[in-house]
Amino acid sequence: MITRQRLAVGACALLAALTAGIALPAGAVADEPSGAAAPKVDLVLDVSGSMRARDIDGQSRMAAAKQAFNEVLDATPEEVELGIRTLGANYRGDDRKTGCKDTEQLYPVGPLDRTEAKTAVATLSPTGWTPIGPALLKAAADLEGGEGSRRIVLISDGEDTCAPLDPCEVAREIAAKGIGLTIDTLGLVPNTKLRQQLSCIAEATGGTYTSVEHTDELTDKVNQLVDRAADPVVTPVAVEGADACAKAPTVKSGLYTDREEFGQHRWYRVDVPAGSELRASVSVAADRRVNRDYGVSLRAVTASGREIVRGETTGDGRTDVLSAGLRYPKAESDDSDDEAATEVVCLQVANSFSAAPGVKTTPGLPLELTVDVVDGPGTSSDVASFGLGRGWWLLGLLVLVGFVAGVLWGWVSRWRVSVWRTN
Repeated sequence: MITRQRLAVGACALLAALTAGIALPAGAVADEPSGAAAPKVDLVLDVSGSMRARDIDGQSRMAAAKQAFNEVLDATPEEVELGIRTLGANYRGDDRKTGCKDTEQLYPVGPLDRTEAKTAVATLSPTGWTPIGPALLKAAADLEGGEGSRRIVLISDGEDTCAPLDPCEVAREIAAKGIGLTIDTLGLVPNTKLRQQLSCIAEATGGTYTSVEHTDELTDKVNQLVDRAADPVVTPVAVEGADACAKAPTVKSGLYTDREEFGQHRWYRVDVPAGSELRASVSVAADRRVNRDYGVSLRAVTASGREIVRGETTGDGRTDVLSAGLRYPKAESDDSDDEAATEVVCLQVANSFSAAPGVKTTPGLPLELTVDVVDGPGTSSDVASFGLGRGWWLLGLLVLVGFVAGVLWGWVSRWRVSVWRTN
């Protein structure tokens, strides 16, 4: 027999279930796996004897690296599979052949056990040689398999000591395989030769080089690179922008990659039909050492040169990538001629980066341009009545849930009053 108490409990359970259902996005099921390929990161740490030097915030380079690693491990996104490889951590002798084989996987690339990884890092002690080339080859093998993004983050305080296996050539060999692996490098010493070597390694795979001199800088930079690995992987299309709108290539919705010299302007053309909206963004990466205080701008102008809208951003040396974006809605047209109703919009990308002394200015800085031409806010396919867009169904669901909740609460209230009167 169904008692009033059971009815009240069931009503509350139903209300809770309906309320919980609102929190789930359309088509989603609780605890349903996303199915996305896991991004992989291999942190490659130099543990050679020079890491004993005490010149980073009053502590040794090794101590600073351990502190940074512990903080990075705490902040690593759950979806990232992370591993740690060392170079120069075991062999203390003078035999070059043996020293150049001294690289091992300290923690395997896979789901992260933070406690286990931190314990492994705590055991490290500055020891031997600096076999960067061999370590990169092994790290590339560590990341094999899967469809997600793959990234090596190399942290070193000295040049490779195992030539003729040139680490730049190793990086080029990895890039030539077309496996979509990016190598980012961080130098712990402001040394010209080290900077040149680490910059060359990074440039070969489209990665970035950064010189860090403080523990917090090292932590911030490694965190930034690990987070970047978790971004969705999209293969960009190579395009070559022009120095003027009239010569610019026409691009459609998609992701594009280009190179832009220091202080250069690059132009691209987009056809925007009436009733559509242009959404564009650009990111310019400082893949080598640059002077502080810089900026990036993205402008949309008419074919005649009149500015429509712009987006811009500035930096002060704390980040190696600057992004700017803009939106331009093209009003509906009464002209029945589709070609006449389409406007040619010119996108201009500009930067105010300047190279630090001794840094090569060619090739240009890596540039990524995202272009999306979508239905404008005045079209029925993008926005429904009352300005609610595709959220109209949600309002209807809320009204229904509110009605059901009100009825159930009325039943529960009447039952409580009847019980109170009986007692």
